[in-house]
Amino acid sequence: MTFSLYLLCVITFGVVEMLCILDSMHYFQLNSYRFDTHFKWMRQNSFRALPHNMLAVLMLVVALIPFNINLKLFFCFLLLCIAIPFEWPHKGKKPLVYTPRVKRMFVTIGLLCAAAIIVSAALTFPSHRETIALCVLLGLYLIGKYLVFLANLINKPIELAINAYYTRDAKRLLAACDDLTIIGITGSYGKTSVKFFLNTLLRAKFNVLMTPESYNTPMGVVKTIRTSLRATHEVFICEMGAKWVGDIKELCDIVHPKHGIITSIGPQHLESFKTLDAVKNTKFELADALPADGMLFLNGDDENIRDHGCNRPCIRYSLGGEGDYVATDVSVSDRGTTFTVTAPNGESERFSTRLLGRHNVLNITGAIAVSHQLGIPLRELKGQVRKLEGVPHRLELSEKNGCTIIDDAYNSNPSGTKAALETLALFDGYKILVTPGMVELGEKQEELNREFGKNAAAVCDFAALVGHKHAKPIRAGLLDAGFDESKIFVADSIGEALTRVYALSSGERKKVILLENDLPDNY
Repeated sequence: MTFSLYLLCVITFGVVEMLCILDSMHYFQLNSYRFDTHFKWMRQNSFRALPHNMLAVLMLVVALIPFNINLKLFFCFLLLCIAIPFEWPHKGKKPLVYTPRVKRMFVTIGLLCAAAIIVSAALTFPSHRETIALCVLLGLYLIGKYLVFLANLINKPIELAINAYYTRDAKRLLAACDDLTIIGITGSYGKTSVKFFLNTLLRAKFNVLMTPESYNTPMGVVKTIRTSLRATHEVFICEMGAKWVGDIKELCDIVHPKHGIITSIGPQHLESFKTLDAVKNTKFELADALPADGMLFLNGDDENIRDHGCNRPCIRYSLGGEGDYVATDVSVSDRGTTFTVTAPNGESERFSTRLLGRHNVLNITGAIAVSHQLGIPLRELKGQVRKLEGVPHRLELSEKNGCTIIDDAYNSNPSGTKAALETLALFDGYKILVTPGMVELGEKQEELNREFGKNAAAVCDFAALVGHKHAKPIRAGLLDAGFDESKIFVADSIGEALTRVYALSSGERKKVILLENDLPDNY
């Protein structure tokens, strides 16, 4: 009887522990496999682990009470069964990706759990120390949510060795491409758009490779080089992201860019950077890495870029201001944008694009500046500019349920929210904002979200805010600006917000919905 109950407990323990670890691994991945970031997230979301902790402690108490071992095993089996629905992994918007790193961590955790089960079995049969054996299993369940930390620590030397090998291989491949021109792009916002635009424009003359989607970390860049770089490529456009001081330098040490673009500097990722000066210094690590004959392109309209200064020659692009490449006579409607760009040599051309918004004109002008400096005349770029398409989830237009959707769900920031609201204002109709607000802004987060609410009040007819915690400062900003409180809806999820919005009555006016930011599951 004891053996059968013990075996039942072990099997159920295995199921519950697996579910617990799957959920923990998902959030550990969303938190970039960083111990400090994930541990802070666990502290801030400690309520999530409450059922787990309560059940684990209760089972340990049952195991330690001196009574019949079969009853102990039976009660622990029941409690483990009760734990299954509580440990069931959350169905996220972005599911767990089973990368090689994740698979290696699962193997390590599996070996740790197997070792605990073997120790437990050795204590139970034939030495009959069943209570101690049961406590070994239950103790492992109690610390189940922390096993990802232990596995990550154990695997760290292996991961460092693997990453070093991949990085050396990527550097070897780059070194073999003698005629490859490498362009680095960084910025607090706008870098992905400029990358996509530049890729389209340069294809008028060159065979171009760019880092796909938002591959802007060292391993993302290395993966792009190892899987996609060919000897026939003439230009490699490398997006460079950063959350910590030194991140851009690390990327530059891998790819060694000849030319660089800094699209913007703003209060983003302040939880890790701490200060705006740290953001400025990190973005300008790209400028410091360029060779003497390399070209540095700067957004001349960005006050933080201007304030930082530059100790090397640079080419500035601007929207109606001062610069080497200046866009003027901008005409924006809900059907597209036209503008004129003047180059340093006096050459000037009128461009048209289906993309909306003045911010897109600035990003396109930056891409035109680089392309022109690499030898493509402005007149040859006109057709390429007409071909430009919106970057996914960055003011991407679509129609759904009879509504116009402006999808700006990717990684919002203060400058991005202003641009998105300006775009929304271009449309005729019943204007609706759906947003969870901005994150990773450190001490300025509440202030900047409140300002977002004030700006939204001047444009929107209705606001659906997602997440009661994050909604507070946006709601306060809306009310500060005199927005009708009955036109504010606070939802628990983006799905609930959209259901409410689609059901709204807008009279004769067509609904125009701005989706501004979509926070990942760890928020």
